[in-house]
Amino acid sequence: LRTHQWCFILFNLLLFHVLLFGADLLEEYFLRSLPLSYTDAKTLEIRERARKLHMDPLKANLSFTVSSAAKCSDQEIFLLVLVCSSPENRTRRNVIRQTWGNVTDARGYAVLTRFALGKPASVTAQLEINEEAQKHRDIIEGSFIDSPETQTQKMLMSVEWTVTFCPQARYILKTNEDVFVGIPSLAGFLLSLTQLEDVYIGRVIHQAVPDRAPQSPGFVPVHQYPEEFYPDYCDGSAFVMSQDVARKVYVVAEEVPVSVPPDVFVGICAGKAGVTPIHSSRFSGEKHISYNRCCYKFIFTSSNMKEDELFKDWKETSSGGDCSL
Repeated sequence: LRTHQWCFILFNLLLFHVLLFGADLLEEYFLRSLPLSYTDAKTLEIRERARKLHMDPLKANLSFTVSSAAKCSDQEIFLLVLVCSSPENRTRRNVIRQTWGNVTDARGYAVLTRFALGKPASVTAQLEINEEAQKHRDIIEGSFIDSPETQTQKMLMSVEWTVTFCPQARYILKTNEDVFVGIPSLAGFLLSLTQLEDVYIGRVIHQAVPDRAPQSPGFVPVHQYPEEFYPDYCDGSAFVMSQDVARKVYVVAEEVPVSVPPDVFVGICAGKAGVTPIHSSRFSGEKHISYNRCCYKFIFTSSNMKEDELFKDWKETSSGGDCSL
């Protein structure tokens, strides 16, 4: 082949790879939010309140009576994982404890996993949770009955527990009990961040519409949220926020109705504090990603996982060699 033909072939190969990987590279390395200068007086006031938040008064004035044998840690926590769980799903919690939730160290940095849940409806179930909490010391239980209507209260309780009892956690991953989490890949990503504050990362949802159906469990009355669309927010199956964002969400939470979904609630609070969600396609959102060992070593989360899948996928991704790009 002549020189110009080789050049043409190489150009097409380069163009193919740019189109294939360019979007992810652009997203991961060039579209991370830059520090903003805030001029809105309300936003500045919220951020200042969050910065000056004192922990000791909070412990005596919790919004939710928390019955918890769970402790944080005296050492610095790099990643605090809060798994929103249903009281009855003890088997699922045990599976997480034996798989990805068993990770306590990532690249030399401490990882801590805790389960957040409300109270069960039956006394028998409550006794079983008390036994589980004493055994594992990793359950945070609110005073409200756990139901589809109280999931935003569970989210608020999780944020409140974090800023009150675990202020030394640098990052907080909120996730659900049906999610596979790749702790090593997520930790590596967080360690690469140059932006240390206002970190709010997940699969960003744009222009979601409030549920206006009165019979729906997720019904949001117009008088509580009158806007046509929700602001951008991270899908609730899994997202990460830095400690300063948790504090900002906490100080502004009383201004946001708890009738909105929990992930929307965090997004609205973050927006009021001047925090913009950062999108990463390595969070699957509510989707289940077909299993591939190298894919699962790269992504951060995959949803709708069955228990046997968690065991299998965790075993395979925790062993074996590294994967190429």
